[in-house]
Amino acid sequence: MMFSLKVILFLALHLLPKVKSSMVNLNNNGYEGIVIAINPSVPEDEKLIQNIKEMVTEASTYLFNATKQRVYFKNVNILIPTTWKSKSEYLIPKQESYDQADVIVADPYLKYGDDPYTLQYGQCGEKGQYIHFTPSFLLTNNSSTYGPRGRVFVHEWAHLRWGVFDEYNVDQPFYFSRKNTIEATRCSTPITGMNVVFNECKGGSCITRPCRRDSQTGLYEAKCTFIPDKSQTARDSIMFMQNLDSVVDFCTAKTHNTEAPNLQNKMCNHRSTWDVINESPDFQNATPMTGTNLPPHPTFSLLKSKQRVVCLVLDKSGSMATEDGLGSARLIRMNHAAEMYLIQIIEKGSMIGMVTFESDATIQNNLIKITEDSTYLNITAKLPQNAGGGTSICSGLRKGFQVITSSNQSTSGSEIILLTDGEDNTISSCFEEVKQSGAIIHTIAVGPSAANELETLSDMTGGHRFYAYKDINGLIDAFSRISSSSGSIAQQSLQLESKALTIERNEWINGTVPVDSTIGNDTFFAVTWTIKKPHILLQDPRGKIYKTPDFQEDKLTIRSARLRIPGIAEAGNWIYSFQNKNVNSQLLTVTVTTRARSPTTLPVTATAHMSQNTADYSRPVIVYARVSQGFLPVLGVNVTAIIESEDGNQVIMELWDNGVGADTVKNDGIYSRYFTDYHGNGRYSLKVHVQARRNTARLSLRQPNKALYIPGYVENGKIIANPPRPEVKEDAAEAKVEDFSRVTSGGSFTVLGAPPNGNHAPVFPPGKIADLEAKFKGDHIQLSWTASGDVLDKGKADSYMIRISKHFQDLQEDCHNATLVNTSSLIPKEAGSRENFEFKPESFKIENGIHIYIAIQAISKANLTSEVSNIAHATKFILPQESSAPALCADMPALSVAIFGFAMILSLF
Repeated sequence: MMFSLKVILFLALHLLPKVKSSMVNLNNNGYEGIVIAINPSVPEDEKLIQNIKEMVTEASTYLFNATKQRVYFKNVNILIPTTWKSKSEYLIPKQESYDQADVIVADPYLKYGDDPYTLQYGQCGEKGQYIHFTPSFLLTNNSSTYGPRGRVFVHEWAHLRWGVFDEYNVDQPFYFSRKNTIEATRCSTPITGMNVVFNECKGGSCITRPCRRDSQTGLYEAKCTFIPDKSQTARDSIMFMQNLDSVVDFCTAKTHNTEAPNLQNKMCNHRSTWDVINESPDFQNATPMTGTNLPPHPTFSLLKSKQRVVCLVLDKSGSMATEDGLGSARLIRMNHAAEMYLIQIIEKGSMIGMVTFESDATIQNNLIKITEDSTYLNITAKLPQNAGGGTSICSGLRKGFQVITSSNQSTSGSEIILLTDGEDNTISSCFEEVKQSGAIIHTIAVGPSAANELETLSDMTGGHRFYAYKDINGLIDAFSRISSSSGSIAQQSLQLESKALTIERNEWINGTVPVDSTIGNDTFFAVTWTIKKPHILLQDPRGKIYKTPDFQEDKLTIRSARLRIPGIAEAGNWIYSFQNKNVNSQLLTVTVTTRARSPTTLPVTATAHMSQNTADYSRPVIVYARVSQGFLPVLGVNVTAIIESEDGNQVIMELWDNGVGADTVKNDGIYSRYFTDYHGNGRYSLKVHVQARRNTARLSLRQPNKALYIPGYVENGKIIANPPRPEVKEDAAEAKVEDFSRVTSGGSFTVLGAPPNGNHAPVFPPGKIADLEAKFKGDHIQLSWTASGDVLDKGKADSYMIRISKHFQDLQEDCHNATLVNTSSLIPKEAGSRENFEFKPESFKIENGIHIYIAIQAISKANLTSEVSNIAHATKFILPQESSAPALCADMPALSVAIFGFAMILSLF
């Protein structure tokens, strides 16, 4: 019976999507364990906590009714930052942390507005990362702009929890309907309003004019805006305009606007938001509550983070003497990584202890507070020098808990870094102790024989999980990723370089590491070798040379040396050179770490993860990397993922932010790609390199998946305008970013069901084309799109199939019977390339006003066909001649101004 329970728990935890370790669960229709975390940079304000409580309470009732009495908010934890004063009512967190919070409250980086938004990486129906509210949004009255805060929270919760998308489109606010009318992109279509262009505002009013049609597209001009009526009868949809009083529902299959060119239709194949929500795991067992009473108000707990407490629990069993063909034992590589963590990674002010274990466990150090550079020597002096004995992981964990409690610290919220390479059949015996401790367990599996259930410890406690084997820098990369989760990015260590180099006798090898102006504090260059110390040269951007004697060698952790750059490292390119002085070739590694230049300057950061903890061979997984500065996406950088299998096989792939294939939204700073190159079963590791070169990187001030800003309402025939939102000048919408380099570990994942050695026939079709565009040029239609691959987004397809129709519904519901276009001259390009194709629709009479809809599919060499693409639309439109409009008098006193027969005056407040 014990074995069955172990297997069930293992599968239950490992077959879940790997988005982030949210602690939310649904219990008897109520959401429990929601974490709302306040950033340490936010000034202390009691009103902020009160408004958060009011927002969630209001949202709970709105959510309950919108989900037809299925779910509500039961209890919420508000995480208070360490920068606020302590109070008696503040409790100690367990696994709750800023990094794992469901909602974060933080100022935007660069003042560009207070739009609430949700960070979504995934596909339709997949959970998001977090909701971001600014303190200004929570503290000021903006109900006329976004609607009541409780309604906004429900809009964002639907993004976060159920993976639905917005039903508006700021880039394509209008479209041609199947009735050949121009419609605002919305759901549902019964929502009424006016389409106007705002002219210059003078004094207390603004004059508008009707929207003109664009001569190329036939749609309304770019400045045209849809202004909704204040009074509506439509009940949906919350994912369009939750601010309208009448809107209390999500769009259903009956009311959903399948034609609207919005992200919900693109990502969810024209399905309604309610259909997607209904299929979520939350709703599989959440039957509507009976009775007419509303659910109880949510309860709130205030938790205040404490100083960071970490205990290293390190394996020194006999198998740690294994070299894995890398020239140095696992024990030595572990010591290199642990020493680097103590010197270069962990934050000042943290408390740290150490336990070593084999068949039994020994406390090497009780908790020591890291107050100065020399403190770490008390711990590194006791790193294990010899390997021997068996493996008892639970013994190590229990001693780790003892280290924490013996120093009058709580295990709740404390962290344990558990590193092991051994098998242990008794690991499940301490699962319950671990769960009750409230500690966060980060696991590092070394080699192919580490206990199969090891990752269960990190999955159940919200910790990171890593795997290292043939990559000699794997352990260093893992330790580098385990930084503070307090939300204070300025304190966190950043990895700029992580490289392994095989150098022949007397050979020189060079490398360049850019240090950008946002970083440079606490900068280290660390070098390891397998046989003999190399000759080292390091040149800073001003030409100063550091030589081998400048690199301090540690006698305890042999074969390693490091240089700490005094003060703030000079911004610019640092050039390192190594010469192998050994008689034979040897393996060298170089690692560069640093921190933010100042607490007020946010550095560029990179994070990475896989879409699943466990990859089933029959389904693809997605590699994700997010590159950002503060909350702003960084665009135009090279992002490379390195995925290593259990047998040491490496797959190197470029990640894309082009809005097709695995990538949800173009230019959102989230780079992604499908991974299907399985090389046997077992653990895989993920590492990501990010490089910005030749001034190509830039910041974007746009955030998708947010509550729509409403410029105003139509009330009694008059537009009541909202206060204008902060405007971003065109030249500031994208700001240049200097050259930089970042390296990050994306942790580990497990592959099941794969044939050995990667020898298999492709089982996946080409990826769906999602950015097909069409326009008329004379009597011909010009198409453009991003090339799909032969297998999802890899390689190049064998051919394309294009179909056209005069009716949108023909392609949506019965594409295979639509008119086929001759594509014999169209030769597919490599995945990710831009494709162009022009054809004449011979079967249709081309005349002014004709609408033609186009769809495309890619066909692989294995004769597998992709899903039908997005449906593009081309209109043959010749603008009729118009008489010129009369000039407007600036001092016209009348209550209305006629422009082409349209009259409207706006009131501002």
